[in-house]
Amino acid sequence: MDRTKSLAVLMALAAGLCACRREPVIVVGSKNFTEQVILGEIVAQHLEKRLAPLRIERKLNLGGTLLAHQALTAGGIDVYPEYSGTALMAVLDRPVERDRAKVNEIVYRAYRERWSLVWMRPLGFNNTFAMVVRPDTPPSIRSLTDAALADRRWRLGIGYEFVDRPDGLKGLLETYPLKLDGAPKDMDLGLLYQALEQNQVDLAAGSTTDGLIDARNFRVLADDRHYFPPYEAALVVRGAALEAHPRLKAALEELSGRFTDESMRKMNYAVDGKHERVEEVARKFLRESGL
Repeated sequence: MDRTKSLAVLMALAAGLCACRREPVIVVGSKNFTEQVILGEIVAQHLEKRLAPLRIERKLNLGGTLLAHQALTAGGIDVYPEYSGTALMAVLDRPVERDRAKVNEIVYRAYRERWSLVWMRPLGFNNTFAMVVRPDTPPSIRSLTDAALADRRWRLGIGYEFVDRPDGLKGLLETYPLKLDGAPKDMDLGLLYQALEQNQVDLAAGSTTDGLIDARNFRVLADDRHYFPPYEAALVVRGAALEAHPRLKAALEELSGRFTDESMRKMNYAVDGKHERVEEVARKFLRESGL
């Protein structure tokens, strides 16, 4: 998204804020992909139940990371889900850090000091990179070290940006000297699992919460040398909103630790694969979580 369009969207958010906040309201936002929209809807439904009769407004599917962050700091939204590694590298412009506790501490402090934003306790799942193989891959290959030591050459499939990421291809091959069958095949992320299923690649760089992992019985190889940094999901909320609504923090904290990689994969697949409504998927999650 170019800068002009980003500014236009932010101006629209600000205008909406002025128009709607004559009465108390909490605005829940999200970025523009399935997992984020599901999380935003879960937060909104949960707050509607816990904070009634306070009005909860949705501004889901906003755009990318920086746009969602700008909407939060500008007051256009009050809370949205973010990922620790994304916050560290994309928002704070810090180098890769692989220690989970250190990443959370850096992000928590920086968000509070720079923008008076509160980084909540993690939701419970980690949407980091996952190196995925087909079910027919020998069961003896369980980790990336196993894959590097195996007497075979791998046809590797990757997303376009994986080549240039600081936590991408170069470091992966330095950490795990995989023997490759030709150059990695870069493609749209939506095509990776299709290429894997159709035997066009043997190993694909996906994400741990991709719905098709379970749906197609693919396997994730263990990152036994801990190359990929953490991308733990958490809610980030305006400090001003917490002050204005004393019950908000406790309500949001109820969602911390409720999610797993597996539960997020199932919800992503329910929406993208089974074409279930986001509202119903969110409602089912809250019901099964006892919320």
